[in-house]
Amino acid sequence: MAAILALAGSNSSTSVNYKLVKHTVSLVQGHEIQLLDMSRYPFPMFSEDEEKQNGYINSLVELKHDFQRANAAVISVSEHNGSPSAYFKNVLDWLSRLERKFLQDTKVLLMATSPGGRGAVGSLGIVEALLPRFGAEIVATFSLPSFHQNFDNEKGIVDEDLRDQHQKALNAFLESLK
Repeated sequence: MAAILALAGSNSSTSVNYKLVKHTVSLVQGHEIQLLDMSRYPFPMFSEDEEKQNGYINSLVELKHDFQRANAAVISVSEHNGSPSAYFKNVLDWLSRLERKFLQDTKVLLMATSPGGRGAVGSLGIVEALLPRFGAEIVATFSLPSFHQNFDNEKGIVDEDLRDQHQKALNAFLESLK
């Protein structure tokens, strides 16, 4: 049994990426899941001055420990103007200051979704290239385009082809944990 940390790279209380993560981990059995709602984790904007003056807040240290206790992570990233949200980039900046390889030996299912037809693939690509710098192994990726047309809060992913793609990515991720 693996310990899986699950979160969306968004601090929005109505995050579609959080809904996708929550749905995804609801399909996982036989593993310990820790689902984080990042809208409850406010972090100051990273700067060396902030770091020198105030150090590291407790929630940041706890988040680093959550990552380090996990064998794997399910992360879905939001997109703002073709890039990861400033919030998620800020979280990565802070975590990497605490410990550069905070994701060492962590297997990751990386996802993205957005209301638009591209499904946040710009953000997905950037984060897919970035996370290995911190020690992550990206095992599988999935993008869900047009979230509001392709997702139902009770049924999950409603488009059959997208549902199959999602399941294949999840299966590859879960297989890597054996």
